[in-house]
Amino acid sequence: MLSTGLQILFGLLMLTVVRAAGPSPINLASAGGFTILAKSGISTVPFSAITGNIGVSPSSGTSLTGFSITRAPSGTFATSNQVVGDLLAADFTSPTSSQLTTAVLDMQAAFVDGNSRVLPNFLNLLGGGLSAQTLTPGLYKWTSSVNISGLLTLKGASTDVWIFQIQNNLLYGPGAKTVLFGGALSKNIFWIVSGDVSLLAGSVLDGVILCATKVALVTGAAVHGRILSQTAVTLEQSTVVPV
Repeated sequence: MLSTGLQILFGLLMLTVVRAAGPSPINLASAGGFTILAKSGISTVPFSAITGNIGVSPSSGTSLTGFSITRAPSGTFATSNQVVGDLLAADFTSPTSSQLTTAVLDMQAAFVDGNSRVLPNFLNLLGGGLSAQTLTPGLYKWTSSVNISGLLTLKGASTDVWIFQIQNNLLYGPGAKTVLFGGALSKNIFWIVSGDVSLLAGSVLDGVILCATKVALVTGAAVHGRILSQTAVTLEQSTVVPV
């Protein structure tokens, strides 16, 4: 039988152990070094505001459109007044190309990981429409498209994880917003979308978008997180900030 002192110590240790709720997070590896990463192009209608590095591969620097970029003397990166960070492309001076190749492979691996998770907490929640919902940490799966309107509240601690598997398209309607409550963090929210992602005017999405096709943000839309697209990303006076 434990002594009183050991019982107290054991109790204190149990109190300090915080177990994360939901699935384990998805490892982005080197793709996590990019705020926006795409294979076929990134375009903007000025003025967009992006914090962090953006990159395209295997497409070239000509697929970075609307940024008025300035190539660095080294040739390894470029800059833009719309980006607080570097712009990178597959045809830039070595070692940029190989670094981008690795990042794209890591992006694809992260998508496969997220899309292969099983035993969802909820399947086809509310038939693909989310409005004024509060979701706890977990794995959510839809075989249909998902349309979000109003406020989507994600309630959990800073170690908790949400994974949303969407086999079709994701649409954030005008003014739709993600609200994080209780310490939830954007870096622990993953949107695994096999179709297109569209954010309409004034909408705000929190989390990491891992998209098999195109991601489009229209005027006034924002992402608090990252956009990792296996085709293209289009921005129209949009904001993308990793948090």
